[in-house]
Amino acid sequence: MRTGRPSPRLPGIFPAQDTRAMPASSLHQRLQQLDWARITQALDQDGCARLEGLLTAQQCQALCDLYPQPELFRSKVLMARHGFGRGQYQYFRYPLPELVAQLRQQLYPHLVEQANRWNQNMNLDVRYPAEHSAFIQRCHAAGQLRPTPLLLQYGPEDYNCLHQDLYGEQVFPLQAVFMLSRPGTDFSGGELVLTEQRPRMQSRPQVIGLKQGDGLVFAVHHRPIKGARGHYRVTLRHGVSRVHSGQRHTLGVIFHDAL
Repeated sequence: MRTGRPSPRLPGIFPAQDTRAMPASSLHQRLQQLDWARITQALDQDGCARLEGLLTAQQCQALCDLYPQPELFRSKVLMARHGFGRGQYQYFRYPLPELVAQLRQQLYPHLVEQANRWNQNMNLDVRYPAEHSAFIQRCHAAGQLRPTPLLLQYGPEDYNCLHQDLYGEQVFPLQAVFMLSRPGTDFSGGELVLTEQRPRMQSRPQVIGLKQGDGLVFAVHHRPIKGARGHYRVTLRHGVSRVHSGQRHTLGVIFHDAL
């Protein structure tokens, strides 16, 4: 369900010789080269952190090219029908495309320590296993069987209302989005918007522009902030501002599955 809007490795759809499917070792290397100390600091300070240049232009285009292939997706949502905004998105079915599966599986271990620390600081008992496959087994045991990675498509005047991506009791507290289009060339407008509701205070907005191939990791719904008397919990939502022209594609990588 959308709030604010309604196992072992899985095989991918790309053939092994297709260079659009980044080798697992290559993605692993790129992830290892990121400044994870900076990313951790940014997540603690702002609730979000950039992953700059993680995908190549070729990989971004290959992911965009999947959108008109309905056999790859389990459902399509036209946002205006549900009051979510304007635009559309599609949830992938299992097996996920190889690159999407790699991003989900290989990003998770870099984020799980932060997720567990956040829960500890918020006095939440839930802890997450070291490997994504073990967490997915936990989701499936809770009846959350449907994959949540998705492709989103926006055209002129489209936008996405502020929301949280919650799909059941099992929630991993961080998610990622990847910019597949070229801002200023393929589209204009369409900035990512994050809001943070602090106790007894006005909401704090952030407007974030991403380059093609960049990712952003951000909090799904809650995160801790250290105050004078310990940590307190803030609530986050995210959306997309109005697209002025062109077409905007993004990939959403959510680590929990859906009911």
